[in-house]
Amino acid sequence: MDFALTPEQTAIVETVRRFVTTELQPHEELVEERDAVPAGLASEIRAKAIGAGLHAANMPEELGGGGLDPVGLTLVERELGRTSYALQALLARPSNILQACEGEQRERYLLPTIRGERVDCLAMTEPGAGSDVRSMKMRATRTDGTYVLDGTKHFISHADVADFVIVFAVTGVEETARGSRNRISAFLVDIDTPGLTVTRGSACVSHRGYHQCELVFEQCVVPESQRLGPEGEGFELMEEWLGASRLSVAANCVGRGRRALELATDWAAQRTQFGQSIGRFQGVAFPLADMATELEAAELLTLQAAHKLDRGVMTKRDAAMAKVFASEALARITDKALQIFGGMGLMAELPIERFWRDARVERIWDGTSEIQRHIIARSMLRPLGS
Repeated sequence: MDFALTPEQTAIVETVRRFVTTELQPHEELVEERDAVPAGLASEIRAKAIGAGLHAANMPEELGGGGLDPVGLTLVERELGRTSYALQALLARPSNILQACEGEQRERYLLPTIRGERVDCLAMTEPGAGSDVRSMKMRATRTDGTYVLDGTKHFISHADVADFVIVFAVTGVEETARGSRNRISAFLVDIDTPGLTVTRGSACVSHRGYHQCELVFEQCVVPESQRLGPEGEGFELMEEWLGASRLSVAANCVGRGRRALELATDWAAQRTQFGQSIGRFQGVAFPLADMATELEAAELLTLQAAHKLDRGVMTKRDAAMAKVFASEALARITDKALQIFGGMGLMAELPIERFWRDARVERIWDGTSEIQRHIIARSMLRPLGS
């Protein structure tokens, strides 16, 4: 297997890393202090990203997107992982599920989002339905060419800056060999639609400036034309279009881990105690070695899954392995990095404590570590009839 990057991939990495270093990282402390990206700054960064050709890198070129293949996109996500979600989100990667748009939906939702004129958000999680998506309670009742949506979604990322939401709701029940289960449909709902209320959620320890919100739908009426895909096939749409999102999380974790390791290595080389750099002590040197080894393993798992996706053979197991290993490796890496920095690692003037805090959510969103392990184990046991 050839692990070398092509010239095009190398150019992509260099372009994105340069943008992250010069246009995003200088604003990290401001975002931490304000728990927000100022509107003017957000517009400026978004315009620069569009000008640099870095907007909607995940969307097909024929639709106006960057047209990157899965490996190229994974490399982009890795480099974006070197900064905060609040800032990297300005280089929008619209939800892939928007590619299911048809007819007028393309002109109203898909294409403007690719051009950077509109911002989308995705709403699946509910207070009582996190990992078990099919147990959602929100309903969409069909009547006279419209649907009436009622229910609550929470932990919905950046809904406070979105123009529309891709929301999933129950539209029926079907009987299966394992009992009855909800039939789920997807809808495109403009944020200003009557009956939809968006509020900021509770303060979160991870990713300041990248807010999670609560969405309440009360007799919210949307036309049938805003249903995304066939009725009752929303779960299938999720599986078709959203599976690669776990690779994005894994790649982000690799990028953030790489930055944490670089800072810890520099500190270990420069900080002196007992007449020598602390990196000469095994108590510091060995953790650095472990961090570097884990990062290489996480990156290889992630790029291997991306390579399989490019060939159309990636399985849920491949994505689950990359996500669970990379996210848990990041937790260990940031913890070790903070320990190497000692007391200074906990101080807000350095980014280490932020990396440590931000790492915690990666083992929860886009499928918890427990869900990933369940997917992996099931793929091993099912062929044996268990």
